[in-house]
Amino acid sequence: MGNKLHLTKIKKGLAKYAALMIAAGLSLSVSAIEYAANFKGTDINEFINIVGKNLNKTIIIDPNVRGNINVRSYELMDESIYYQFFLNVLEVYGYSVMEMDSGVLKVVRSSDGKKGNVPLVKGKEFGNGDVMVTRVVRVKNVSVQELGPLIRQFSDQKDGGHVTNFSSANVMMLTGHAASVNRLVDIIKSVDQAGDKRVEIIKLHHATADDVVKVVESIYKGTGKNSVPEFLIPKVVADGRTNSVIVSGESQARSRATELIKRLDGELESQGNTKVFYLNYAKAEDLVKVLQGVSKTLQEESKGSNNKTRSRSNRNDTSIEAHPDSNSLVITAQPDTMRSLTSVIEKLDIRRAQVLVEAIVVEVQEGDGVNFGLQWISEKGGMLQFNNGSTVPVGSLAVAARQAQDKDIKKNITGSESGNTNEFIETREGDLGPLGQLLGGVNGLAMGIVKNDWGAIVQAISTDTKSNILATPSITTMDNEEASMIVGQEVPIITGSTSGDNNSNPFQTVDRQEVGIKLKVTPQINDGSAVQLTIEQEVSSVSGATAVDISVNKRAINTTVIADDGGMVILGGLIDEDVQESVSKVPLLGDIPFIGHLFKSTNTKKSKRNLLVFIRPTIVRDSRSMNELSHTKYNFIRSEQVKRNEDGIQLMPSEDTPVLPEWNDALVLPPTYEEFLSGKNKQEQENND
Repeated sequence: MGNKLHLTKIKKGLAKYAALMIAAGLSLSVSAIEYAANFKGTDINEFINIVGKNLNKTIIIDPNVRGNINVRSYELMDESIYYQFFLNVLEVYGYSVMEMDSGVLKVVRSSDGKKGNVPLVKGKEFGNGDVMVTRVVRVKNVSVQELGPLIRQFSDQKDGGHVTNFSSANVMMLTGHAASVNRLVDIIKSVDQAGDKRVEIIKLHHATADDVVKVVESIYKGTGKNSVPEFLIPKVVADGRTNSVIVSGESQARSRATELIKRLDGELESQGNTKVFYLNYAKAEDLVKVLQGVSKTLQEESKGSNNKTRSRSNRNDTSIEAHPDSNSLVITAQPDTMRSLTSVIEKLDIRRAQVLVEAIVVEVQEGDGVNFGLQWISEKGGMLQFNNGSTVPVGSLAVAARQAQDKDIKKNITGSESGNTNEFIETREGDLGPLGQLLGGVNGLAMGIVKNDWGAIVQAISTDTKSNILATPSITTMDNEEASMIVGQEVPIITGSTSGDNNSNPFQTVDRQEVGIKLKVTPQINDGSAVQLTIEQEVSSVSGATAVDISVNKRAINTTVIADDGGMVILGGLIDEDVQESVSKVPLLGDIPFIGHLFKSTNTKKSKRNLLVFIRPTIVRDSRSMNELSHTKYNFIRSEQVKRNEDGIQLMPSEDTPVLPEWNDALVLPPTYEEFLSGKNKQEQENND
């Protein structure tokens, strides 16, 4: 029973297949096979199987392929047309065929075709019809980023078409039905036309290339929006080195631009032109000499080139003048000379780098001294006295002591009535001035003793001096510009004196000398980050008065060094050590051991001074770096003031010390009078509302 049912199903299937074959109108002839297709309400899977059987092709059908088709053909088709008919039917119903390298056909939904193993065709195997293919097209003359959106508008994206581009290689990748892809390729080739890309170079004889290019560009840009297509606008570039104009673009546009440039390159009636150059960084007066030298050289070269240039230069020489108020240059010259001078100005009028030079001056000084002496005197005339060091002479001290004693003076007085003479004693006070002056010069221990007719004084002193001077001057200057600073005072020094006849009307001439810490530096920035510094460093101070005037201690360094940006350089260490010892003694007696100290006075001094100078340059190339350095210095000073304010002022606790405001990068000038009135009126109006 089962076998019968199975045979029955087989027979029914064969009958159905035979009916479909008859409906397909298959006809055989001796010369070729022709097909007639008529399908009505036929399952699409059966349709695919019939075509595969007729064309003898292996077809794999995606499970998502389903539905019925209705199609009728009234003419016979050969094998190639029949295959294209098969592809067209599937494309209409939303399906696509992918041909594998092995010859196997895959039928999938068109929307899934771009994700499948679509074959990549190249060369002459571009495919045709509605088969799914992928092509890579290299674009040569336009950008794929601009071309991509245009091509996507023509692609069959709903039926599996896909367009993408790879900007680095300037290629486009197209996926879709072969006929649609081929159409897109034809569109790309039509758009990707090099056109007439020839370049013309026009040599100018009278005008300046930069000026001509500006005129041409302004004409084409000022013709109105959408009035001239972009491809009809030529590209014009100036070559200042050869004074030529390079023109490229579409042939007609290039011809119009060339004609316009030639008409603009006309010789001026005045045989010259005048320009005003407003300088941004350089100083107009400084550039005049440089430009005059360049102009003179150019004119000499032009005179030696040909006679025509010689005659024209003689009629109109170059004129270069500076206008200090506007910091500008006014130049009248021939076009070729004007171009050269313009190039020189552009290279000289640049923002120059600055250099911050920070110096550290350290001076350490130590001094020790010992003075010991014994002096004695006898009323009968003997005396031992020394004047070395800070010893007070005993003779002068004895005389001053006598002058300081009170004296009794006997006087007589006669009465006016009796006429008798009476004697009385008057005490006169001594003069303490000389003694006080001598004792005021005593330094250290001074002790005296008086015994009968003998007197003695012992004086001893020990000194210890230490000083440490630290100065950190800093100065900012431009490259190759000298800068100087001084922190100190001006000391008057007598330079001469004159007296008239009989010493009448005498007068003196006085000059003031700067004393303190001086720094003079000229930086030069070399290639890279090195700075060459020409430095004059001086440290001076007043040491004391002399018989004529005052004496000044001076330590100076003049040198040229090279330092890296931000690097520290030591200029030198001035070391001065001095030892002095003086002994005043009585011959023979002063040489006796131990007892000899009663007949001599000893003074010993020792001093040592060390001066070190450190320099650190910092290159400042832009305003941001300068702002950061200024910010750092500003905050340092402000922190010192804040600390001082927190400590307070002794005996005035309620008073505050001045403190700088916080750093604000947005510091602006105060408002103008008009702005102030406008703001005031606005505020009054708001208050009234």
